[in-house]
Amino acid sequence: MTVPSPFLNRPGAVALPEAVDAGVPSHYGSPNIEQRMLAAGEAIVDLSNRGVVSVAGPDRLSWLNSMTSAELTNLPVGASSETLFLDPNGRLEYAAGILDDGDTAWLLVEADEVEPLVAWLNRMKFMLRVEVADRSDEFARIGLMPADSPLDLAVASPNGVPLVWIDPWREVVAGGHQYARGEHPSVDWRWTEVLVPREELPVLAAGLLPVAGSLAAEALRVAAWRPRKATEADEKTIPHELDWLRSAVHLTKGCYRGQETIAKVHNLGHPPRRLVLLHLDGSDSVLPKRNAAVLADRNGEPASVGVVTTAVMHHELGPIALAVIRRNVDPAARLTVDEDGISIAAAQQVIVPADAGAVADVPRLPRLGAVRRTS
Repeated sequence: MTVPSPFLNRPGAVALPEAVDAGVPSHYGSPNIEQRMLAAGEAIVDLSNRGVVSVAGPDRLSWLNSMTSAELTNLPVGASSETLFLDPNGRLEYAAGILDDGDTAWLLVEADEVEPLVAWLNRMKFMLRVEVADRSDEFARIGLMPADSPLDLAVASPNGVPLVWIDPWREVVAGGHQYARGEHPSVDWRWTEVLVPREELPVLAAGLLPVAGSLAAEALRVAAWRPRKATEADEKTIPHELDWLRSAVHLTKGCYRGQETIAKVHNLGHPPRRLVLLHLDGSDSVLPKRNAAVLADRNGEPASVGVVTTAVMHHELGPIALAVIRRNVDPAARLTVDEDGISIAAAQQVIVPADAGAVADVPRLPRLGAVRRTS
């Protein structure tokens, strides 16, 4: 985003300097009310700080399919998907929502990913018929959770197809896999993003549509156990740790960069870390910051077992957080979060179980020299 968001001119708009979504309103004075309005499909969220990349040309889908984790070759016109760009060792480099309008594939990415992703894609074109471009200055993203009567927005449709992306996180996609067990909160997650011409933002910001800040969107995302590249991932992250196989990975498609790690961990191993939801003690009215240490007792002393990735105040659940912790942490262990010397008690709700992975039924070979017992 090259200019300040016009939504900052709305009455009550506050942009918190430490917010993950910089440059757009964090809230408008009533975060809890804004959450309820957003969840009910009655408000929109300014996401104009985030990035938009286009990939045009007849080879675009087969090309992206060959490099990323989702099955994209036959993505229908107007359909929404999500895909991950991995390094050769299966670690997460970029995450992108993807929408194809029959002429162009539109990638929705974090703002700081646009420049390096465009540069990398351009290096990978070779002789293929594709054109990659940063379109963030032309199109802005608006988030909402539409109810039965979607809000009236001037949706961009440069090639005749409205650019409306529906987050696939709500259910396990074809070819995907979910590690979380039991009832999943994503059933209430109707997250949708629309692209609007950036020149329409001032009119939209000055209009009568109710608005919610980025904190409201983050709170609902955390409650839905929905990972985000900007917050839950680091340089070591593999998708299994965040249960991201459920929406962005096709386990039986052809080869792509990082596919060997995806298959090996899923079929034979276990991810070294796992995503949990923390229910935080709100007695001190303190929310931990990103990367605050998560501690567990070890031989009578607190020891670091992970970090908080996103902490929010939810309008129904109270203070909660997503955290990434070591796989072998006991699910019943009493945890605390250290926020600048303040100890916050935390109860973990398992998202990715400790035994996630190793789904292949591979028979164990007897050890050499072992005596086979007979009854």
